[in-house]
Amino acid sequence: MSATTNRQSDAKIILSADSTCDLDSELKERFHVNYFPLHIILDGKDYKDNVDITPEEVYEEYYKKKILPKTSAVNVEEYIEHFRPWVEQGYEVIHINLGHALSSSYQNCCLAASELGHVHVVDSCNLSTGTGLLVVAAGRMIAAGMDAESIAEALRKRTEKCHASFILDTLTFLHAGGRCSAVAALGANVLKLKPCIQVDNHDGSMGVGKKYRGSLDKVLARYVKDELARYDNINTDLLFITHSGISQDYIDLVRKTVDETIHFKEIHITKASCTISCHCGPNTLGILFETK
Repeated sequence: MSATTNRQSDAKIILSADSTCDLDSELKERFHVNYFPLHIILDGKDYKDNVDITPEEVYEEYYKKKILPKTSAVNVEEYIEHFRPWVEQGYEVIHINLGHALSSSYQNCCLAASELGHVHVVDSCNLSTGTGLLVVAAGRMIAAGMDAESIAEALRKRTEKCHASFILDTLTFLHAGGRCSAVAALGANVLKLKPCIQVDNHDGSMGVGKKYRGSLDKVLARYVKDELARYDNINTDLLFITHSGISQDYIDLVRKTVDETIHFKEIHITKASCTISCHCGPNTLGILFETK
């Protein structure tokens, strides 16, 4: 990728992130974000996440062959080669990683940064657009003229204000990936239970929150209202609605429910990368936002 600085600022700072931050193309272009894709290993082949494989292809392979991909972290040498051209041109690089509980990419990125210098690594302690919230914040700080070290420090303090959660329509993919038992998956599907997965913003790990019951449209509406009611100090600048592949009708329902509950200055609809989608399965959807 070519080196770019934020055109609203003269600072020689490159904004980079793991592709799992799941921004839409408009935000990626607005803040000149340089992605590095994680690896997707499927049926013995190594793919670059969302570059030469899509979530739909992952689902199709599972339905045909009952196999799921394995995800692989970016290694140290790959990060070095990613950052080196910018460092040699005199840039400072800010790179925001997928949470360290989910991947060794963060540790590998730190090793690369220590070898090169001038690379400021931020553990998002989150996933998907929970990470994307920090990437957007970084872009705005660059545009405001802040220096790289100050931006990185501000982002590290901001992680605990980023909130990510998702509703799962099925536990089939979590079971196939070894993340829940067959009994739990079968019971949830029979009872039409749809768990809310909450992301721990101290490390990026995932836990089960409230379990909803009923049709997906009713569950999504209740989930949105519940999540927005959990906090009394929501930052209304930006909210993401992020999904793994779902009907536009459900997206419109969620957007309408958000609009009727709290007014956000910007709402972006984004699609999750393969790294996230392959564990959750289709029809997964979440809202992601910050508190003040």
